Amino acid sequence: MTNVRLARKPQDAAGVFWDHFMSGTAPDRVRRSGQGAAEQAQRSRVDHGGAGVGVNAARIVFPEADRAEIAAAVTGMLGTGALTLGPYTRQFEDAFAAAHDATNAVAVASGTAALEISLRAVGGIDGRDVIVPANTFYATAAAILRAGGRPVFADIDAATFALSPESITAAITPETAAVVLVHVAGLITPHADEIRLLCEQRGIALVEDAAHAHGSTYDGRYAGSFSAAAAFSFYPTKVVTAGEGGMILTTSGDLADEARIYRDQGKGSFATNHHVRLGYAWRLSEQNAVTGLVHLRRLDEFITRRREVAASYDKALAGLDGLEVLGEPAGCRSNIYKYIVLLPPGADRARFKRELAARHDVRLAGEVYDTPLHHQPVLADYAGRALPVAEDMCERHVCLPVHSDMRDDEVDQVLTAVADVYDALSGV
Repeated sequence: MTNVRLARKPQDAAGVFWDHFMSGTAPDRVRRSGQGAAEQAQRSRVDHGGAGVGVNAARIVFPEADRAEIAAAVTGMLGTGALTLGPYTRQFEDAFAAAHDATNAVAVASGTAALEISLRAVGGIDGRDVIVPANTFYATAAAILRAGGRPVFADIDAATFALSPESITAAITPETAAVVLVHVAGLITPHADEIRLLCEQRGIALVEDAAHAHGSTYDGRYAGSFSAAAAFSFYPTKVVTAGEGGMILTTSGDLADEARIYRDQGKGSFATNHHVRLGYAWRLSEQNAVTGLVHLRRLDEFITRRREVAASYDKALAGLDGLEVLGEPAGCRSNIYKYIVLLPPGADRARFKRELAARHDVRLAGEVYDTPLHHQPVLADYAGRALPVAEDMCERHVCLPVHSDMRDDEVDQVLTAVADVYDALSGV
């Protein structure tokens, strides 16, 4: 696998903002009933007549047997009328908790809802500051605002794309009530325990935004185990998807009970019209729950394949001077939700991405993220100071495509494309 040879080039480069992704499993790529990701990935270029094929930014993998199981379950629930907060929701919660060695899981309508509910449930943030990395998605800051807090943007560690104890300390004020630790790209910072201890010593709540981190671990411990509560997302691009949906993991039974109240309009119990919290319609449908339940069974094989792809990228890209791969620190085992490569300073990312698509039919995955939160117009009132590391990382990274059923010939195509375009744009 991956016999592509990449010549060394000097430090100069390129890039483009590809503002959409293509997803879905094409029939010619997944057509064998019950075929898993590992088997699908082994189909060679011979299967395509030796011809090159396009590589999309993302691909959602539901083998035929899984699609049939989900369809049968949806048919059954339409017959019974059990469409929300039913048996599939409970099974999904139990299975997700078990997959992450967690005590309690609460399924909700989205990852954003999971984070807002978590912040509301830990309490004490109304009108106070919540520290968040500048390089996360808008929804992280939005959840803070909707939960009544004020986002305070902090700089990041370039080695992990995450908050560090130092960047948190620099952002703490007398009004700091919480910190949101975001596992960007599925990588858990090796400083997670230091951050937890720092928050405990300062009386600050710690919440994980684990939207990217299904199945990721640090030191053998899963995402979701480093804080009071963790929020996961099941948006279609995630390693595990339910179509839409989110999950809260927590070791606290009381916090889990609070989360269940918030997700169902703040009602004290499902069957009553007695409202005790300012909740919302944050329930997960049974259709989404069964989709996530079935997809979750593939988590281990998906991560295995994604890590195989990443290993191939690592080996080949080591031969290209000027491109820097975001490494995996000791003790970290990422799910490789994203594979991050840093272009040299001053590189034209937009052109780099354009050329990959035009010359080689390779589309890169979306960045994480291209515009830091303190530069987002809607968050201008909270912008604060310059955050040079986050700004630099946001400006010049790209994400190579990684699919949970990625074939070897697709990996080769991506690497050939990167080498060719980088060579051309380096002018050597």
